[in-house]
Amino acid sequence: MSSATTKTYHCGTLTYTKAGLVAILSWLLWGDFCFTLMEIVVPTVLPLKLSALGAPNWVMAVILTTIPSILNMTICPYVSFKSDRFRSKWGRRLPFITLTMPFLCLSLALIGWSDTIAVFLKLHVTPLYAVAPTTVAIVLIAIFMVMFQFFNMFVGSVFWYLFNDVVPAQFLSRFISAFRIIGSLAGATFNWFIFKYAESHMKEIMMGAALVYLVGFGLMCLFIKEGEYPPVEAEDLRESKGLGVIKVFFKECFVDKLYWLFFLYTSFASVITVTSVFNVFFFREMNLDLAKIGKFSAISGMASMPALYFAAIFADRWHPLRVNVQLRVFLVVMYVSSTVWIFVTLPGEVFFYLYMATSMLAVFQNAMLGVCELPMYMRLLPKSRYGQFCSAQALLRSFCVMVGGTLSGAFIDGMKYLHHGSNFAYRYISVWGSLFSVITAILGIYLYLHWRQLGGDEKYHPPAPWSPTGIEEAEEVSSVGPQQKYLNIALNLFSTIMAVSVLGVSFLLYWMHMNGAAVLFRWYLWAILPSAIIVFVLWKFVERGIRQDMARSLIGEKLKNGIPHHGVFIVVSATFILMSLVWICQVVYTVNMNMVTNGVAFGFCNIATNLLLTLAVWVLWRVERGYSENMYVNNSACKSF
Repeated sequence: MSSATTKTYHCGTLTYTKAGLVAILSWLLWGDFCFTLMEIVVPTVLPLKLSALGAPNWVMAVILTTIPSILNMTICPYVSFKSDRFRSKWGRRLPFITLTMPFLCLSLALIGWSDTIAVFLKLHVTPLYAVAPTTVAIVLIAIFMVMFQFFNMFVGSVFWYLFNDVVPAQFLSRFISAFRIIGSLAGATFNWFIFKYAESHMKEIMMGAALVYLVGFGLMCLFIKEGEYPPVEAEDLRESKGLGVIKVFFKECFVDKLYWLFFLYTSFASVITVTSVFNVFFFREMNLDLAKIGKFSAISGMASMPALYFAAIFADRWHPLRVNVQLRVFLVVMYVSSTVWIFVTLPGEVFFYLYMATSMLAVFQNAMLGVCELPMYMRLLPKSRYGQFCSAQALLRSFCVMVGGTLSGAFIDGMKYLHHGSNFAYRYISVWGSLFSVITAILGIYLYLHWRQLGGDEKYHPPAPWSPTGIEEAEEVSSVGPQQKYLNIALNLFSTIMAVSVLGVSFLLYWMHMNGAAVLFRWYLWAILPSAIIVFVLWKFVERGIRQDMARSLIGEKLKNGIPHHGVFIVVSATFILMSLVWICQVVYTVNMNMVTNGVAFGFCNIATNLLLTLAVWVLWRVERGYSENMYVNNSACKSF
């Protein structure tokens, strides 16, 4: 084929052939694999090391969440602001990565050698003679963590922005999907093959991660080429010097209401997960060893890979903000449901398979939540100031994570005090997640409503205080609106969830009768079954209201509320139908093993889950008030899913 007919792809001044595009995407994905391996080591291995050294939970939280958050609040905004306006023959992002790489690898290696260095200092530094070796080791780990996180901020601040600069726009969503898949593969590789050695071979793991990052990520930087960027205007360059950086940064990023809502929404979403550093202790409390924990994480990561590709497609079609916010609302249900493990104790092998089953069923839902995050940033934030706004988001998020991480450690320590030092306290991780998932969902709803007011799917343009028009022009990307056919399917699936609960209790009553479980039989007959029927009736009221609005929309009448989008509803309802079957298996096991308390807890957990699902659908129905009439009419006959 002649060069005249060779298809090319463009991103700014960069032009790729098909082979060139494959090459650059491959190098970016390879870099992500190395970067993920490096980043996953610290939060997974260090909690075990700090626990072995006797560090209290609040100290672990400070080292693993507070210190990174402080640096993220200070280093990340400055680096991001400067990189947007930086120009060199090597680009505006890569110099920040390559120049800090050797120091990052050195600090990571030093964390691994903290024990050895602590012993050396004890022997040769007189003031440390009276200090316990474990205390010296903990202090060294904290110091090396500051070093590691300082240099990692330069990478973490600009690596994500590189995608917008070198990947053609039409491939961004698919690239991000592949990006998430590679990240999951890296996590699965670590968890399956390496995590079981976390306690015995921390030094080797840290050294290996540093070496892989230095060589692998370094090769990516060598083969990636940035394009040419428009010159920085003199006024912009002048304002970006000295204290002018701070003034411009806050003036542009923290004025508009939409950005405040976006920053708060994503920040509190991060606070939900600050307790993840304690997950390993939760699994241990549930009678799993490190090998089982590693396999659980690896299998979960591997299962998410095929889900990520399809999740990216649907997130784009339904709009990533809508998908993200709706999933956050339903995530409240997942967190509240997981509080059942406060009341239930099972043999480790049984817990492993039951917990694995629920995790596998939620894999598509979780994949969709993860894959729509970066596209949501790209669709909401102004492209000309993308790094700057991402760093502003990181600034507020880091502050929230810093405070939340410290409070979460204190919360777990408080639970430990109430339970006389028992590791039972780690079961309350789900309580923390439930509280902050509710706050996040509320903020997400307000963000979604304001985005609608600014044009929504069809007319949204990022607010731009620096522009004479007050907005920045953005490429319009069409979204698939709610459709009658698929919304009917979603509603029928939710009805199936409620019906399975009622019919499932009937089956379980028979099973309890046959197995002589008299106490459980009475609980399910006089409490669980009536509650299941009440929730079923409540759901039918909500379903009836939605169907009436659907009918009004088709004939052009005013709606009572709105038409909720079918997409996430189908994903969530399908997930919870299968989880209802797992619930039946859970109760059958408790009946066979004569576990009365566990059986009652599983029963009420199912009722609470269905009630919250009904409430979530009602909330999302109300949120669409005043926005979905025309969209629904225009898309009711559309065949696109």
